[in-house]
Amino acid sequence: MNWFLASLIALLFWSGSDLFSKIGCCGEKDKTAHLKMVVAVGVVMGLHAAYEIFLGGVEISLHVIWTYLPVSLLYIVSMAIGYVGLRYIELSVSSPICNSSGALVAVLTVIFGGMAALRELSPLVLAAVVLVCVGVVGLGVVESREDDELRARRQEHANRKYAKSWLAIALPVGYCLLDAAGTFADSLVLQKLNEDSANVAYELTFLAAGICCLIYLLIRREKFTFKEELPKYIGATCETVGQFFYIQAIADEAHVMYSAPIIAAYCVLSTVWGRVFLREKLSWKHYLMIGLTVIGIVFLGICDV
Repeated sequence: MNWFLASLIALLFWSGSDLFSKIGCCGEKDKTAHLKMVVAVGVVMGLHAAYEIFLGGVEISLHVIWTYLPVSLLYIVSMAIGYVGLRYIELSVSSPICNSSGALVAVLTVIFGGMAALRELSPLVLAAVVLVCVGVVGLGVVESREDDELRARRQEHANRKYAKSWLAIALPVGYCLLDAAGTFADSLVLQKLNEDSANVAYELTFLAAGICCLIYLLIRREKFTFKEELPKYIGATCETVGQFFYIQAIADEAHVMYSAPIIAAYCVLSTVWGRVFLREKLSWKHYLMIGLTVIGIVFLGICDV
């Protein structure tokens, strides 16, 4: 498949995953929506893992699953925290923060690699890391210092009203930290494992997490309705399809310097979806900080070649 088309499809589906996950998890009455979202993602990823094993010929074993387990858990817990966070903050704000984990991976590389690793980073990477950090910290400052009356005024026509809360920023940042740790650990573990086998191990672990959440929800006698669960499964499907086309896009090594920043900018489209479908309206300060974050993310994508 053409790298450009694959990149656009990955961008579209990952932004769609953000949108539908937000719709599925932001209900005020359902306090277990994040667990139901884990169930949905586990089901979809389990089906994809079965396809890869029985039709795609991907080899999998308990050894691979066990070796990749720490990485899988970091990713799964980060996503669960991200789903909880969608209850407390606009998608337009949470998506850029969650997608900033690439900058933290660079920071972790410097921490564990020392000055030698720092010298290997180009000025563009360092500038991108600074932009992302300034943008994320700036978003937190803007959120915490915003006047309540101004917040109420800009949320007047939104589908959901959000009160000022430390969880609003803490949860997306928590996702970002754990996702960055998972990505860093991923780069180390994949030196020993086949990438396709590791991905299937991750999907099977997510399936196990989904089953555990389902058992817990059934014990609590939580209700499942088609109307409330449909957005979750659409979001989970978008996540899995986006991952498939992401792999297709970056497989073209000759054009990865172009595909990486295109896909990394999916949070821009998530912000657009938040404005169009969820009627989220932010202040100019929010958009300024989001802009800095997105520019940094795109630069990191350009450097990730």
